[in-house]
Order: sequence, then C-alpha cells, then structure tokens
Amino acid sequence: AAPMTAQLNPPNAHGLFENFVQASTCKGTLQAFSILCRQLELDPLDHSNFYNSLKAAVSTWKVKALWTKLDKRAQQKVYSQNKACQGTRCLIIGGGPCGLRTAIELTLLGCKVVVIEKRDTFSRNNVLHLWPYTIHDLRGLGAKKFYGKFCAGSIDHISIRQLQLMLVKVSLILGVEIHVNVEFIKLLEPPEEQTDVGHGWRAEIRPSGHPVSDFEFDVVIGADGRRSTLDGFRRKEFRGKLAIAITANFVNRNTTAEAKVEEISGVAFIFNQKFFLELKEDTGIDLENIVYYKDNTHYFVMTAKKQSLLDKGVIINDYMETERLLSPDNVNQEALLSYAREAADFGTNYQLPSLDYAINHYGQPDVAMFDFTCMYASENAALIREKHGHQLLVALVGDSLLEPFWPMGTGCARGFLAAFDTAWMVKGWAKGKSPLEILAERESIYRLLPQTTPENISKNFEQYSIDPATRYPNLNASCVRPHQVSPVLNRVPVKEEANQFQKIKTGNEKTSLKVLSEVHPGRLLNWCQRQTHGYQGVDVTNLASSWRNGLALCALIHRQKPELIDYDSLNEEDVAGNNQLAFDVAEREFGIQPVTTGKEMAADSQPDKLLMVLYLSNETFAALSLPCFGTQKSSSPLSDAGCEHEQSGSSGLEQNYENMCESVSWKKTVLKACLKESFKNLTLCWPSSSQCVVRKDFPPGLGGSDICHFCSKRVYVMERLSAEGYFFHRECFRCDACNCTLRLGGHTFDSQEAKFYCKLHYAQRLYSNNPGRVRRRMVRNPTPNIYLLQSKCLLHNVISICNITLHSEKLRRKQEKTVAQQAKREQLKRLHRAQVIQRQLEEVGEKQRDLEERGVAIEKSIRGETGTFRPLYQSWFKLVLEKNRLARYESELMIFAQELELEDTQSRLQQDLRRKMAVEDTKKSASELQEEQVILAEIMRTVEKRDMLVSILEEQRLKERAEDRDLESLVLSKGYEFHWARMDDSWGQEKQE
Repeated sequence: AAPMTAQLNPPNAHGLFENFVQASTCKGTLQAFSILCRQLELDPLDHSNFYNSLKAAVSTWKVKALWTKLDKRAQQKVYSQNKACQGTRCLIIGGGPCGLRTAIELTLLGCKVVVIEKRDTFSRNNVLHLWPYTIHDLRGLGAKKFYGKFCAGSIDHISIRQLQLMLVKVSLILGVEIHVNVEFIKLLEPPEEQTDVGHGWRAEIRPSGHPVSDFEFDVVIGADGRRSTLDGFRRKEFRGKLAIAITANFVNRNTTAEAKVEEISGVAFIFNQKFFLELKEDTGIDLENIVYYKDNTHYFVMTAKKQSLLDKGVIINDYMETERLLSPDNVNQEALLSYAREAADFGTNYQLPSLDYAINHYGQPDVAMFDFTCMYASENAALIREKHGHQLLVALVGDSLLEPFWPMGTGCARGFLAAFDTAWMVKGWAKGKSPLEILAERESIYRLLPQTTPENISKNFEQYSIDPATRYPNLNASCVRPHQVSPVLNRVPVKEEANQFQKIKTGNEKTSLKVLSEVHPGRLLNWCQRQTHGYQGVDVTNLASSWRNGLALCALIHRQKPELIDYDSLNEEDVAGNNQLAFDVAEREFGIQPVTTGKEMAADSQPDKLLMVLYLSNETFAALSLPCFGTQKSSSPLSDAGCEHEQSGSSGLEQNYENMCESVSWKKTVLKACLKESFKNLTLCWPSSSQCVVRKDFPPGLGGSDICHFCSKRVYVMERLSAEGYFFHRECFRCDACNCTLRLGGHTFDSQEAKFYCKLHYAQRLYSNNPGRVRRRMVRNPTPNIYLLQSKCLLHNVISICNITLHSEKLRRKQEKTVAQQAKREQLKRLHRAQVIQRQLEEVGEKQRDLEERGVAIEKSIRGETGTFRPLYQSWFKLVLEKNRLARYESELMIFAQELELEDTQSRLQQDLRRKMAVEDTKKSASELQEEQVILAEIMRTVEKRDMLVSILEEQRLKERAEDRDLESLVLSKGYEFHWARMDDSWGQEKQE
C-alpha cells in the first residue's frame, strides 16, 4: 500500500527524494536513501529494476530533468538496454570518484555492482581540476541537480567531497549497492571441493560477519588509491628529488571581498621567478609552485623546499629518510599552520580578509603535508586469475592504476577515462571474448592513458561512451598482441616486499623491453678512426695521446660539417690553438661543453684518457643524426652496434620519442647557437632575454679545468660543467645575487665582473645601473622593415576586431569575456606544462648528481691504481653514456621551457595591445600611440624568437603532435630511463703508445 500511497501523493515522494538529493554528508545520504526506499517500499537490492521503480515512484516535474539526463545516458547503444553484462557480478574496492564512476558504468551495462568503502565520511575538501570532457560528463549525470554551483561560469574545479557525494547519489539511484565501514583484506579463492552450485571468488573483509563477505563475484576492481590492496600487480615506482607538498583549506564565508580575489591556477618558478624570489625575501618561504582554487573552501596547494621548512621550524630535525622527516613527531604543527597561512596570504596579495582554517573530520585545522617524491604506475591495467574452474577478472582504476602528477590536474580526468576503458573490458568479458584478447586490448588502450591531454582526446563530447574509439582519435587497440599478455593470465600474487614494486630511481633499471645498444670504448675508438681516416697529420690509435695536437678533434668536426673549419690552414705545431678551435666550434655549433682548455692540452704530455672518453662520447652524440653528406650517411658507434627494436608492448609514443631524441639532438644544439647570434641584435624591454645565452670573451678561470671556479676545490671529470670558459661543480653554479641554482642555458653572465646571475637579477642590475637607458633605446630604435610589414597585418587584424566590437556594446563585452576565458585556458595549459618541466629539471639534476658521485668514486679508484682495470673503465664509461643522455633530455626540457616563456610573453603582450587598441586612435595621445607601436614591436620580436624554437620542435610533432606536447607522458613512458645492452670486456684494440 505504501508504494501506491506514494504515487498518489507525489509531494510525499518528492520530499523524500529531495531530502536525499540535498544530503550533505555520506552518512546523511545513505540514511536519506534508506528512508526513501523504506517509505516507498523499493528494493535497492533489485538492481535490474530499481531505477525504473524509483522513476515511477518519483515523477514530479522538478525531478524529470534528472530522469531525462540519466535516460539519455542509459539509452546509448553500447549498454544494450541494460543487458550487455547481465549476470556479471562486480566488487569495487574503494568509494572514491573513480571507483564510483566505474560503478555507474558497470551498472548501466547490467552488472550487479557492490562498492565497499572503509570510511563513512567524505571529508576531503581538496579540490580537483576538471577537464572540459569531465565537466560535460558530470553534467550529463545531473551534477547541477545535486550541486547547483557545479562549474558555474568559467569554474573548472570541484572539491573531492562534493564530487563523491554527487557520484554516490547517482550510483544509488541506478542500483549500485554501497557499503561503508567495510575494509577489504584479501581475495578468497574458490574452495577445491566444489558443490553442484559451486562457490566462486569472494573477499575477506573487516568486519568479518558483514553480508558482503558472502558475495561471490566474477570481476573485482581496485580503486583504493596508490597503495592498492589487490595482489598480483607489479608497479613501477618513479622516484626523483624530494618533493614536499602542503595542502591548506581556509573557511570561505562567500563575502564580496572574497569573491573579488582571483584564483591562482598555478604559478611555477620557471615562469615567474620574481614572485618566488620576493616571497622568499619577504617571508623566508621557498616554494616551487603554488595553486589556489576558490570552492567550498579557499584551497591552496604548494610544493615547499625542505631547507625552507627547516629554517621556518616546520620540520624539526633533518633526517635522510623521508618517512622520519615528515613523521608527525618531527613536524611542528603550529609552525606548519603559520607557514601555509603566510604563503596563502602572500600568494593572494593579502586580499583575503581573513584566513581561518577550515576544520577537518578529526576536528583539526585542515592542513596537511605529504611527500610526493614517488609516483606509482601499474605495469598492467588488468589480469585474469583462475582457480578450481572459476575465472576472475581483476582490474585497477584511479590512483591504483596511474598516480597523477598533481600540478598537471590529470587525476580525475584520466581516472574517468580508465573507468570507461575498464567498463569496456568488462563488456568484452561478459560477451565471452577470450581472456588473452581481452587483456591485450586493455593493455593497448592503457598505453594511451599517460599520454592523454585535453588537446589530444576527441573533442566531440556528445559522442563519448565506454567505447574507446569514441574518445581516443589515434587508437590502435591491437598494438599489444595476445601472446605478450600471457604472463598476466592467472598470475600468482607475490609478496609486496619481494616483487610487487619495480623501483625506478629516476631510471636505473629496465622498464621497457626495448633494448638500446651500447657504445663501448672499442666501438668509440673504431668510429673515431673511420671518421678521421685520410686527414693529414692524424693517426688515431688510442683514446689519449692521439688527440693531443688537436688535429683529430678538428678532423671530426670537419668530417661532419666541412664549412665550420678550414682544416688545410691548421698548423700541427699550434697544439693550444687547434684544440681551442675545436672546443669553441663544438660548443657553438653542437652545444658540447668543453672539459678542458687548449692551453691545458698543450701543457700535458698526454691528454687524460677519462677526460677524452667523456668528451668524445659527446662528439658522437652530436654526430648521430647529422644529415647525410653526399650519398653516404655518417655512421656512429650507436649505429654500428645496431639498435634492437622489440614491440613487446612498448608504446608508440615511447618509440617515437626515443627516435626523436636521436634525430633532433644536433638540431637543438644548432638552434641554441643560432639563438645566441640572432638574439644579440634584438632589443627588448628587458635585455636579460637577449643576454642570457650570449657568450663573452674574457680571461680563463684560474686553476685550470680541474679546479672549480667558485669553490676552488677539485672538480672531477664526471662532475665537470663549463660555461663562459669557466669550470665548476653543478652545486656551485649559482646566482651571485640570490644564490639560487643555475642551469646551463638559463643563466646570464657579466663579463666585466666575471659573475653569473639568474635572468631576473641580471635584468635588475642593468636597470639599476642605468634605469632610463633601456626604455630610451627601445623608443629611439626604428622598427625594422620586416617588422613593419608584419605589424600592418597584425594591426589590421586587431583593428578589424575592434571595429566589430564598436557596433554593439553588448557584443563587445561578450567578445572580451570570450577572449579572456580563452586566454585563461591557454595560460592554464602553459602553467601545467611549466610545472612539469620544473619538476623534471629538478629530478634530472638529482639523477645527474647521483651519476657524478658514482663517477667520481670510480675515477678515484682508476687514478689510484696502476695497470689495466677494464671492469672499472667499463662501469665508468657506462656512466658517461648515461650522463650524456641525461644532458640531452635536460636540453629538451630547457627548450620547452624557453618556448613556454616566449609563448606566455606573447600572449600577455597581445592582450595588452587589444585593450589599448579598443580605444579609437582619435582619442589617444601621441605617447599612447607610441606605446602601441612599442608593444607591437615587442610582439614581433617575441614571435621571431618563438618561431626559431617552434620550427625545431614542429618537426618532432608531425606524427604525434598531441602526444609529444604532453610532458607527463615523457615522465611515465620515457622520462630519463636508459637501458643498456650486454657489455664485453674490451676497451678496444689500442696500439702501444
């Protein structure tokens, strides 16, 4: 009678449903749902019919909009009218956003879905960035009905708590069974003794007497975070430099003053050094980046440097072990609260009227500090187990599958994509596809996941479904073959401490079955002999004395690019001059740092063998992919060794990026040389931009190449860096003004004082020395003719826009808003990429320091003993090759960083110009018109600089434009992992000297 009463009395049903919709806690939602079902006599365990029964019971006009949206989703052909997976039983471990989103899709397919969550509160105020497709997807599930403020206007984020509440409500409506305060322990295999009915796979849970312990299932999905409790999955651990994140949530009182404060979509050090240097000078807080989102709370997340936390008393003792370092008893909670509040206050320019901490579910201020030095990624997305005639499909989603790098804002978006991919796999499983085919297709799709960005997934969101073809434009669902996934078929679980983690400390061990062949000393010598054969005065018999007179080095360069050196004019007796010429040309044209000077080569009776191996290995990398001269391509030690390319599941992007690194290396270094020359003559408002890579002539450093210019201590071959003719340790290369670490290519140099600076402080010094000079020179210099021609085109386009806007004030405002939103989206993309570049540069530096330490130890052993120690030489040479690859990867990142900086500068200048040109010329003063011309000239110069960088990078993007701009996929699918083939014991056949 109760259901009939409810249908005859819609207000009663509607009120119960509205209470459920408006519930603001997990417990409250489940309680409201229980009351709703009890009052309307609906059976929530009848998953096949529950949605239709609820829809019939609650049919008021206010709810019909929600039913329309859910019906539209359920009517997609891929679900086969809720019968695609009928009879399939699924257990999902974890009630986070990705687990719940997976549950929704499986329920729409017709599965019986049970979700278990060990907590009963949704308390995470932390905010998730949403991609456009994610916003569209959630709107399609009725997000606005459950949370009216969902992504209003240009907002593209939501708190985890609100997202969980929303997805729990949709899941319950569709018939998902959700249990809280239930913890998964392990899988229970089917018993050996099978009855007629049979006992399948079950789960051991806590509390043990819970009804879920009797639930038998065919599919289990782990969605319980980075420390997934499901056995059998081997995971890669990407460990880099220590990274400490702080999250803080402050009370949002929704006042007018708070509404006016702009969000910080992201600020990264390489993008805005001035902000971070001022923050450090004013407060002592040293950050790598900071993000601020305005949601239910004022949410801040930042990456803090350890020394800053120690100096401010946040961390009490400096321990080497990260767990001890960040353990609660080593953290001063009051100092942490003060640190986060001070950073938030400075970051918002002190505009928030009050910064009172929100209270978490423990009754404590909502601030947390955690380590994200390590990132985890599962080797496989799924596996199949079979025991006593019962098969079980085991899969991972969310952070359990692929942990995101948080500054990129990829966690929710890629988590939802993985949820759809997993549902597609379950559909194939239910249709009876063979286990190997299912796993092979799933692994093929998983290869794409780390590479996805908002730009390279399909833009037609209306067509999105669980079918991967609707979401991935370049999908190759068969790139992994069935025989390649046979190892994960019925994989036996292993103990975590023994095998589960394949640790990759920034790339020491194999992570791909693609093997790169190795250049060992014998091949290096043979290659050098072939390249220098036939040159007068050159007889290369070894890797030491044969190189003293400098002719062999010049011959190597002449063989590759004859126009760079007039070989016939060289004098064999001018040892210092020949060597210095080779060093200078190699640095200018190929970006190869010298490891000694011409004078030192002349002073020694025989060059240092270790030093020459290090330098010559760099020469071979520069020559690897030079264009063919004549009809024969110059071979290299790498090509001699013969690279083996095995498919073995390695992603297409990984292989393409590997090839790109080989083929574009020389172009990157040539580009740098071009920039040095062409940027000299460009005058910008801040001369630091043009001075940062310009080399000056000056007296060489004191003490020779084996003495650090800064600390005057010995610098060993492996750790030796050079710039502007000086040699030094990596750690000693710092700005003379602020002491921040400098990187090659990102420094500036004062040749008169022989001091190095960061770009910001070099620009400040120039301005303080002559504040009017830069501005006057910029105004006086006429715009070159080429700029005038381009300027007219740009001017015409901008004026055309302005003329359109003058027709209608309303249209003008709308257009301004559209332009501003587009500019914000583009800026956000740049900031995300900048943050990834910044993190990668830090991690590459950490890896380089590790290599240098090992190289120094080996070098000391070699120099301290006599005789031939081939094993030591082999180990040292292996480090040399890895160091070279790291340097090339760092060079790639620096080019990305330069391009981003120029792109950001151009965008800001164009916005400024649009604002100025929106005013008619007749209303402007002469100075305002002149200012427009100045900005226009700056834009043209920036465009020219950027084009020089883009033209090089464009060649790398022809095949996979979308993927190779995704820097995080570089980290996960390539990063700085280097693999070595088997080595022999030969240093090469050297003749007696």
